Amino acid sequence: MGQNTRIASAAAENAVKDIRRKTRKRYSTEDKIRIVLAGLRGGDNNAELCQQESISQGLYYS
Repeated sequence: MGQNTRIASAAAENAVKDIRRKTRKRYSTEDKIRIVLAGLRGGDNNAELCQQESISQGLYYS
């Protein structure tokens, strides 16, 4: 019974990973350049820019 539970939980984890992978937003090259240039211009601080673009600050800096 324990092995069946492990198999079911592994299958559920894989299903969740697949859903996240398919629903992840993909940014075009133009979008990436636009966001970085907006950050370099310095109009808003980077936290506000990231919030406007709906991205995390870690993603912006990477």
